[in-house]
Amino acid sequence: MRSRLDNLINEFDIALKTLSFTKAGTNRETPGKDCDDKLNQADIKLAQRLMRVNLAGEVAAQALYRGQATASKDPEIKQHLLEAGEEETDHLLWCKERLDELDGRPSIFNSFWYLGSFTLGYAVGKFGEKTSLGFVEETEKQVVKHLNSHIDQISPADSKTHAILKAMREDEDAHGKAAKSAGADDLKSPTKKLMQLSAKVMTTLSHWL
Repeated sequence: MRSRLDNLINEFDIALKTLSFTKAGTNRETPGKDCDDKLNQADIKLAQRLMRVNLAGEVAAQALYRGQATASKDPEIKQHLLEAGEEETDHLLWCKERLDELDGRPSIFNSFWYLGSFTLGYAVGKFGEKTSLGFVEETEKQVVKHLNSHIDQISPADSKTHAILKAMREDEDAHGKAAKSAGADDLKSPTKKLMQLSAKVMTTLSHWL
């Protein structure tokens, strides 16, 4: 059985791998990998900014799931959170790959997003399994809306970015529904609004920096 120190070292190692984009996912193939898009400079600039935002969101998602799993006392729920986090790792790697192809750069705030999200996830997890699952469900609902917005903004010529975002949207929707099926509580309206506000801060800053 792992000691607290072992768990701390493990979480620190996972954080480093996440922030350096070397964490292993499920080895799913990148959506749209065979696309050979010809984009103009305006399309590239927009895609760079939006994919930087999505990459920052995936960094935060990794930390949220890890924080919630760390706080969870139910082995089934803990495993559910960890498995969802592994699928989110695929998103992290897809976004980084696409951002590199577009000659974009990650957000300078990624370390901050990770630390803040892990802390938030851990705190939410301490309120109990149903609240934690409710947080997952609401987060994924908001992420799906966010991805729909990006899909609408990206140039129709950018088929690879579209393929990545649509695959991510499908996974996020499935994670939210799975959390609901596992017994998620519906969060109060003020909590949902606070989540929307914090997401707005992250996406706005990551868009430019």
